Amino acid sequence: MSQNFSDRLKEARTARQLSQADLARRTGLEPSAISHFETGERSPSFKNLELLANALNVSIDYLMGRVPEPEAAGPVADKLFRDFRNLSASDQDTLAQMAEILAKKNMERRSPQSEG
Repeated sequence: MSQNFSDRLKEARTARQLSQADLARRTGLEPSAISHFETGERSPSFKNLELLANALNVSIDYLMGRVPEPEAAGPVADKLFRDFRNLSASDQDTLAQMAEILAKKNMERRSPQSEG
């Protein structure tokens, strides 16, 4: 896995199937700023780094290369975890199964199709 910010930013964005314009809309930044961050031409301010991490639901530590895997973080993850605690055990199991199905579907989209 890449260890520099620009690669991590692009990986997190593409893993979520967002264009640079989509990410710009989510952060309130210009699309050109996203491009500059991904090419390494510019580094984000701390505030912009926070906006990027929140929009991608990853930690700042992941984007900065301090942790190897993109753990869930940000307002959406916080809400999901908060809501999860309030579900019954049965509903938690159902949600976990749904999450697994969605994750597999997204992995299949990213995987090159084998010819046969």
